Amino acid sequence: MSGQTGPLSGKDPGTRMGLIEFFDTYPNVVRAISVVLFLCVWEIVGRRMDPIFMTYPVAIFRAAIGLIASGELLKGFLQSLVPFAVGMLISIVLGIAIGLAMGLWRIFEYATDPYVNALNAIPRVALVPLIILWFGLGVLAKIVIVVSVAIFPIIINTYSGVRDVRGALLDVGNAYSASKWQSLHLIILPAALPFIMTGVRVGLALGIIGMVVAEFFTAVNGLGGIIVEYGNTFQTAKMFVAIFAIGILGVILSEAAMALERHWASWRVSERNRQ
Repeated sequence: MSGQTGPLSGKDPGTRMGLIEFFDTYPNVVRAISVVLFLCVWEIVGRRMDPIFMTYPVAIFRAAIGLIASGELLKGFLQSLVPFAVGMLISIVLGIAIGLAMGLWRIFEYATDPYVNALNAIPRVALVPLIILWFGLGVLAKIVIVVSVAIFPIIINTYSGVRDVRGALLDVGNAYSASKWQSLHLIILPAALPFIMTGVRVGLALGIIGMVVAEFFTAVNGLGGIIVEYGNTFQTAKMFVAIFAIGILGVILSEAAMALERHWASWRVSERNRQ
C-alpha cells in the first residue's frame, strides 16, 4: 500500500501547481468563473424572494432589453455621461497640476495643504445643498459635484508621487546638466506616473459616485434618475438595470486607466516581471 500512495501523492502537488499556474496566466478565467457562480447563486436565491425587495438576473436581463428597446437606458446614460466626462476632465487636469505644484514648491504646499486636507475630509454630500444654492439644479451643479468628489485623490496621489521621487534620480539629471523642464518631464513625471494613475482610478470611481449623488439631489435624470424613478415605484428589476450599467461603466473606465498605465509606464511592468 505504501508503494501505491507515493506516486499518487507525487501527482497531486503537480496538478495543483498546474492549476495555479493556469489561473495565474489567465486571470480572466477566474473572474468569469466567479461572476458565473455569483449570478447562479443570486438567481436561485432571488427567485425565492419577494420581487418588491429583490429580483434575479434573468428578470434584470428582460428589463434591460425593454429599457434598451425604448431608448430610455441610452438616453439616461448620455445624460449622465456629459457632466461626468466634463467633471472628470476638469478633475484630472486641475488635480495633476495642483499635485505637481504642491510636490515641486514647498511654499505652495504650505499654502494649500490645509485646504486640501480639510476639503477632502468633509463629506461632499454635506456640500450638495450649498452647491445647488450656488449653481442651481442643472448640468453645472452636477459637474461641480463630480469635481468636488473626484479631484482630491488625484491631487493627493500626484503630490505623493512627486515627493516619492528618489534624490539619486534627480542627481543623475543634475550631473547631465538637465534643466528644470527636462527634469520634470524626463524624471519626475515618469517616476510619479504610477501614483498619478492610481489617483485617476480612484477619482474615476468616486466621480461615478458623485455623478449618481448629483442626479439624486439635482434634476432627477440620467442613470441616477432611473434608479430613483423605478425605486419609488418598486420596479426592482428596472432599477437594477441602471445599477448594473453604472457598475459596468466603472469596470470599463478602471480597465482603461490600467491599460494606459501599462502603456505609458511599460518600464514598471518589465520591472515587476523581473521580480
